[in-house]
Parts: sequence; C-alpha cells; structure tokens
Amino acid sequence: MPASVYVFVEARAHENMAETQISAYISEATKRQVERYAEAHGVKKGYLVEEALLHHLKALRELPADIVIPPRLTVTVKSFERVVGLIAKPGKPTKALRALMARRPVRGAP
Repeated sequence: MPASVYVFVEARAHENMAETQISAYISEATKRQVERYAEAHGVKKGYLVEEALLHHLKALRELPADIVIPPRLTVTVKSFERVVGLIAKPGKPTKALRALMARRPVRGAP
C-alpha cells in the first residue's frame, strides 16, 4: 500500500459559502501535484481542493456514468494476469484495426 500523507485543508468562506474544514489522507504524489499547481497558479490549496471537488461532483451529476473514467481502476488478480498476458503476447490486429490505423475506410462500417 502506498504511503499516505495527512493533509489539513481549511476552506475560507466565499460570498455565499459557510466556512467548513475538512481533512483527508492523500498520497505524497498527489500532495506534490497540489502544491506545485497552487504555487504555479497563485491559488490557495483549500481553494484548489474545493474547485476540484465542485468540478468533479458537477461532472458526476451531469455526465452519463458510462463516460466518466475513474482515475484509478481496481482489478482482480485474475484480470491483472490476463492483461499482463495480453501485453506479453498480443493477438494479431484485425483487418478493421489495420484499416483504422492506416486511416482507410472499412467496408461495411458506418
């Protein structure tokens, strides 16, 4: 399991928002990305976290569930082994795939 970092975030009130305090455990890598972005763009970490949460929650509300790609995928050991096998020994490309990669139209395709 990756090491986690405890991050305390204090969100200050905007015009119509009450002050609320949250805390979360995040990975070192995520912490570095948040700090880098906040520093580069001159925003507070609390503001960045709130904007990201609002953006994500809006997407979950407004987009069809089948087009939202989670940032992490969890697979079973069996599924992982299958993926590893396919990477190690990929199948031959189909005619449709070859045509697609060559940017040629496929007969019978819409």
